[in-house]
Amino acid sequence: MEHVPPPAEELALLDRELARLDARRSQLLVRRAWLVSVLTPPAAPAPPQFAGSFGPPPAGPAAFGPPPAARAEQRSAQNVLLTLGGLLLAIAAIAFTLVSWGHMGIGGRSAVLAVVTLAALAAPAVLLRRGLSSTAESLAALASVLMVLDAYALHRVAVPEAGGAGFAAAASAVLAVLWCAYGLLLDRLRLPLPLAVVSAQLPLLLWAWSAGAGATVFGWALLLTAALDCAIAVRVTRLPVRVTACVGCWTTGLLGLLVALGQSVSAGSAPAALAPAALLLTGAAIALAGAWRAPTGFAVAGGLLAGLCGVAAVGGVLRAGMDWDWSVPVYLLCGVVLLVAVRAPLPRPVGQGVLWASAAVVVAAVLDALPAVGVSLLGPVSRLGEVWSGVPDDGVRGALGAGGPAWSHMTATPVVLLAVAGPAALAHRSWDRLVRVAGPVVSPGASWRGASGAVALGLGWAGLVVSPAVLGFPYPAAVAVQSVLTAGAFAVAVAGLRRGAGVLGTTALVCALAGAVSTGLLSLAAQGATYAVFAVLLVVCAAAAVLLDGAAGPVAQSPAAPAVPSVRLPWIAQTVTACGAVLCATVLARALGASWGLPVHQAAPVLLVVPVATVLLGARLGSRPSALPVELAGASAAAVAICMALPDRPFLALVLALCGVLAAGTAVRAERRPVAGYLAVALFVLAAWVRLSASGVSDPEAYTLPVTVPALVVGALRRRRDPEASSWTAYGPGLAATLVPSLFAAWVDPHWLRPLLLGAAALVITLAGARLRLQALLLLGGAVLALDALHELAPYVVQVVGALPRWLPPALAGLLLVVVGATYEQRLRDARRLKETLGRMR
Repeated sequence: MEHVPPPAEELALLDRELARLDARRSQLLVRRAWLVSVLTPPAAPAPPQFAGSFGPPPAGPAAFGPPPAARAEQRSAQNVLLTLGGLLLAIAAIAFTLVSWGHMGIGGRSAVLAVVTLAALAAPAVLLRRGLSSTAESLAALASVLMVLDAYALHRVAVPEAGGAGFAAAASAVLAVLWCAYGLLLDRLRLPLPLAVVSAQLPLLLWAWSAGAGATVFGWALLLTAALDCAIAVRVTRLPVRVTACVGCWTTGLLGLLVALGQSVSAGSAPAALAPAALLLTGAAIALAGAWRAPTGFAVAGGLLAGLCGVAAVGGVLRAGMDWDWSVPVYLLCGVVLLVAVRAPLPRPVGQGVLWASAAVVVAAVLDALPAVGVSLLGPVSRLGEVWSGVPDDGVRGALGAGGPAWSHMTATPVVLLAVAGPAALAHRSWDRLVRVAGPVVSPGASWRGASGAVALGLGWAGLVVSPAVLGFPYPAAVAVQSVLTAGAFAVAVAGLRRGAGVLGTTALVCALAGAVSTGLLSLAAQGATYAVFAVLLVVCAAAAVLLDGAAGPVAQSPAAPAVPSVRLPWIAQTVTACGAVLCATVLARALGASWGLPVHQAAPVLLVVPVATVLLGARLGSRPSALPVELAGASAAAVAICMALPDRPFLALVLALCGVLAAGTAVRAERRPVAGYLAVALFVLAAWVRLSASGVSDPEAYTLPVTVPALVVGALRRRRDPEASSWTAYGPGLAATLVPSLFAAWVDPHWLRPLLLGAAALVITLAGARLRLQALLLLGGAVLALDALHELAPYVVQVVGALPRWLPPALAGLLLVVVGATYEQRLRDARRLKETLGRMR
């Protein structure tokens, strides 16, 4: 295909044309910018436009004025200037009134303030007609300040003998009326009407103050003010006025209700509680009246406040003269009665608020009872230092570490807990009927039924648990009751989990575990109680684990299906109860050693009966999910035995060797071999080291080298048969058998020969590991070489550091951090490269 003209010539032609277009566009843009600057002078005000004017608008960009951003900036600057100007004028007026007032006569003073105030009040009307709303607002604010100063001046000049509080009450009422009228007259002003609402908060309070009234009168003044605010908030549609009235209503109303509540709680008789009750009921009526027409959120809050006020009013009259401990059930009863709101002819949000008030009263009563429950469950912790000190003389209260005076204020606790548990249990049992009854107000979901059952179960159990201490049971009876309650909770948990009732079963299991811990701690006061309680707990936990075995389904699921918590609950509960049984067996074994009068270190082998049983039980359980937790619980008992044997090295070596035998027995099972095999070797080696140390051997190499050499030969033979075998398996145990004891011996050896020989051997091993690419030799030899060198160089390093200036080590550390930070990426790559290199070694 031929081009006319040729492609190269056409390309040059297009480039020249595009360059000319770019140049022309630049010229046109420059010309346009100049024309815009000419047609839009910066100081030229826009001509006023009147409704009814004829003629087309002026043409050009000037007709549209400055852009919106510029107008916003000008308006913001204008508002700032006007606000500052009004503030300065107000300050000048106050200074004139307070400072220069005495230099003028009575006529001059009155004339100046009157003229200035009238001018400030009249000016906004003119400014609003001219469209200067911001200036009008500033002058209206100034006029408001001047009106307050006028009132102050009137008091000083006309009625100086009048009381300050009484005159202020009258002045605030007059100012509220004047500001209201002024705001209605000039309805485009936003400030006067909210100021009228603010001023209306003061007359009744100031009047009560001037009259020297009591707290009840102050409460009535606050509530009447709140009623006025509520009426304004409901009736007025302007948002600033409504917001101001709402804030005032909540502030004055809550203050008045707090005054009434304080009087109601402190009333010593029913007649004395009637006046505060009337105040509280008035507050409830105001809250309901406001909530009836309020939005949803405020309606719920109003219903909540009304319900709480009703409970406080009625309960305050009924409990007058009672101790606070028995006052809580009275308030609780009133809170439960509020549940009739589900059938009351109330708007749905208001009814929900009343129900929330009932729930709040119930929760407060339960929280008031929790300290007694906490003392009942955790009180034995305070007597852990007096294990087997004997049966307390003052019964179970002595075992809990709390005397009679402390429990005399908790006598109503079981009543409160059981009173809440009863309706919750009834709601759980008759849930469908409850949903039908409560339908006009609330629509609870199915999950709330399980929650109500859990609440009933938990609070009922807590009420029964706290009863022995509240009633002052003897110690044996209290221990028996606690054991029965714990066994019953385990039975309920097993039954619930087997039936699939996850919430109830979980709640019962938590209660059972808490009860087991509390009962176990409580039984430590007497030897016989310890054996009896932990034997019962052992049987109960083991039985629960066995019964839950059938309910515990398989844990593994398909990758696409998420894990279901209700499926996992039974085997989790089985695991917990099985581990609890192991813990009880551990306590019994320890108690047996103490009963035989054995020292702590000699009782350690007795404790190893528990891990022996768990090893056998783990082999019996096989691949069940609870097998590993049970074995780990037994291993924790072995760890306790090792800690008990630490004071005596011969017994420690024996315990370590026995633990090694248990680990070796566990390693027979293929699924446990990777961990248990290494653990068995480590325990045997450690037992040998401890035994050598206990025998006073100062040269451990004479005993460890005969073990190391055959071990290395066996490792080499295995590597020859299986080149893929790990160097840690082949050479690790043999090298560690000599290097580690020699390192410990070198650190306490004051001579130089052993550290030198150990360092040389470690250097040879390290070089061999690097040459043969064997990870075990490289890391073990390098670690021993570094520690040996550190031990030898430490005295010299200490001397050098002591000779240096004190500022130099921190400076060097900071410099090192800076260098590392600056080369962080490179150091990170080096670390990754080192890790990869070590990973490629065998």
